[in-house]
Amino acid sequence: MLAHRGHFRIHGRMTLDIDWVRAQFPAFEVPALQGQAFFENAGGSYTCRQVIDRLHRFYTERKVQPYAAYDASRLGGEEMDEARDRLAAMLGVAAHEVSFGPSTTQNTYVLAQAVRRWIKPGQRIVVTNQDHEANSGPWRRLAEEGVELLEWQIDPESGQLRQEDLVKLLEQDVALVCFPHCSNVVGHINDVAAISKLAKAAGARVCVDGVSYAPHGFADVGALGCDVYLFSAYKTYGPHQGIMVIREDWGMELPNQAHYFNADSLYKRFTPAGPDHAQVAACAGMADYLEALSAHHGGGTGPDAARLSHDLMRDHEVTLLQPLLDYVTAKNTMRLIGPADAAQRAPTVAVALGSNAEEAAAALAPLGIMAGGGDFYAGRPLSAMGVNPETGVLRLSFVHYTSAAEVDALIPALDQAV
Repeated sequence: MLAHRGHFRIHGRMTLDIDWVRAQFPAFEVPALQGQAFFENAGGSYTCRQVIDRLHRFYTERKVQPYAAYDASRLGGEEMDEARDRLAAMLGVAAHEVSFGPSTTQNTYVLAQAVRRWIKPGQRIVVTNQDHEANSGPWRRLAEEGVELLEWQIDPESGQLRQEDLVKLLEQDVALVCFPHCSNVVGHINDVAAISKLAKAAGARVCVDGVSYAPHGFADVGALGCDVYLFSAYKTYGPHQGIMVIREDWGMELPNQAHYFNADSLYKRFTPAGPDHAQVAACAGMADYLEALSAHHGGGTGPDAARLSHDLMRDHEVTLLQPLLDYVTAKNTMRLIGPADAAQRAPTVAVALGSNAEEAAAALAPLGIMAGGGDFYAGRPLSAMGVNPETGVLRLSFVHYTSAAEVDALIPALDQAV
């Protein structure tokens, strides 16, 4: 069995109580998962107990059409509203600026269809080649209908986006800038606030893919300055839902994509189909979890819980991440994709091996390491950095419930398997 440490203070600062955290995730109690270290969290996280409890309650007690007068329906609707209200508070935006959809890919596609009718002739959309395809493909396909695209390209060595390159692109008539908070293979955390400020100064709107960042702590979206921020609940310890923040001024300017009678409702107008009632309601469990984590570490509720949880998660992850980065960079048989400084990146570590990465991931499985190999829908950044997408990368991704003992077990397993 792997040993796990609890929390303590360093220079007066509270550190994460890893034992308490892991007790909130039933996966760690499942016999079949004992002795298995999960390092493919970028593909989807374990679900916290609070979400599972809410989902079970909804399906057993409230699986009826919501918002009617009878109790089961009324309570179901109230839980759906609760999820929106509490997540909005944690994200620093108004409740009606948060909408749910079946996935982030779907939400981005719907948004792109609205932009298709909104954008003026001669205006351009900036996309990057650092993105996961979900935040690139829907915009790129608009070129088939005459929309001109400009590609903000990464540095082929570091994989990073340079702001000076965006400044040059913004000299043209740019209506929208789309980029990730961080890439699902490069891992570098982009300065969303600074990039948004640049784009807004040039008169452009800003759409941010937060899927790969949100599992490491909810951002204060209200302070970032972007118009749209998207992420996936199934990667933030919740059910399989896509969550989209769209600020009111642009959201009401864009053409309605839903039923005509929902046109005046911001959180409904980008949801063409009806919502998944149970999964929307269960998203309130993510707020339950973050508030419980905050309370356990002496913090408050709502936005305060989101900020404290973010900082606890990031501090824990950075501490665990640096030894892994140091190990990879010291190996001449491995190429680390993205920065080697843990403070600059998410703990999503893509490694080019020069051989088939799926086979390397398979070799780790008997050693108790659950990892992934492939291109992870990130063929564009991998190709730009000289990595063959068919060979792919070995991806080792973790979150705040990962323990130091698991990272300690990963490194010798890599020595043995790769």
